[in-house]
Amino acid sequence: MTFPVVGMVGGGQLARMTHEAGIPLGIRFKLLSDTPQDSAAQVVSDVVVGDYRDLDTLREFARGCDVITFDHEHVPTEHLRALEADGIPVRPGPDALVHAQDKGVMRAKLVAIGIPCPRHRIVTDPADVAAFAAEGGAGFPVVLKTVRGGYDGKGVWVVGSEAEAAAPFRAGVPVLAEEKVDYVRELAANVVRSPHGQAVAYPVVESQQVDGVCDTVIAPAPGLDRGLALKAEEMALTIAKELGVVGHLAVELFETRDGRILVNELAMRPHNSGHWSMDGAITSQFANHVRAVLDLPLGDPRPRAGWTVMVNVLGGDYPDMYSAYLHCMARDPQLKIHMYGKDVKPGRKVGHVNTYGDDLDDVLERARHAAGYLRGTITE
Repeated sequence: MTFPVVGMVGGGQLARMTHEAGIPLGIRFKLLSDTPQDSAAQVVSDVVVGDYRDLDTLREFARGCDVITFDHEHVPTEHLRALEADGIPVRPGPDALVHAQDKGVMRAKLVAIGIPCPRHRIVTDPADVAAFAAEGGAGFPVVLKTVRGGYDGKGVWVVGSEAEAAAPFRAGVPVLAEEKVDYVRELAANVVRSPHGQAVAYPVVESQQVDGVCDTVIAPAPGLDRGLALKAEEMALTIAKELGVVGHLAVELFETRDGRILVNELAMRPHNSGHWSMDGAITSQFANHVRAVLDLPLGDPRPRAGWTVMVNVLGGDYPDMYSAYLHCMARDPQLKIHMYGKDVKPGRKVGHVNTYGDDLDDVLERARHAAGYLRGTITE
């Protein structure tokens, strides 16, 4: 029996965990990685080291692959079209992925299909930013984003005046201005869609950020109105269908103080807000992404427990995380630790922990204690 080969472009932790999800199914992975030391390159047997921005490299990598997918959105759109023209299935395809690559394109499409977004427009210079602020009546502050390349708070500025608005334009790419939304919290709706149109939706989660980086995810979002939760899931499923997404789609959302939900960002790959599903859902986001890109029937996304909490483990001043396992595992035998094989550097995502149970306060405390102990900010 011949099992398919999934070509994964990108060697980070998302590729590592997607590969892990394919192992029980006998799915073979081929990896295009920047370096042999990348997170996924440490565990995938078939690794090509090369530049994803080079079309010849991509074409050579694609030989022998049954489908191509990604752990990031940075492959040039024109290269993906060339692969499709060569007869290589690319999932998600370039027509979908461009909406995760370019925030201006994304905003225009979401408005066209009736999805609520913050007030926004492309701006040309600091004076135009000031004009945008005045148009809304609210004035400054205004959020500025480079349309391509930003993640984890990078490429995003909150400016309080025209004088502060110069920095984003130095990158030489278009800049998107958005109103600064008065929100209660950030949410995320994660869905997976297959080529033949089957789709599943995970429970809407609360995503808590620290310094622009995801710190904690609570599944499901506590206290979320059932009607809003259903609306968020429906919005995410609509976006996946209208944009032709194949694979996992994360829709990052604002829950506003006046009871609305607005789309903040899109990611067309497994996402930090879905890591809880590795231990907290019947079928994880990674397993369903593998199923989707191979057009296999999708798995059940329902949660296994009343609450699941994911906390990211960030690097600090304590590099020997392995020695912390003894305490963490003895203190909480149900704790699930996921490390990415990365060198520990301050502020770098090097892993995450998952906890689950029926008492949210207990589940939160266990996850935060474990992540803090691994990082070295908690010592007892």
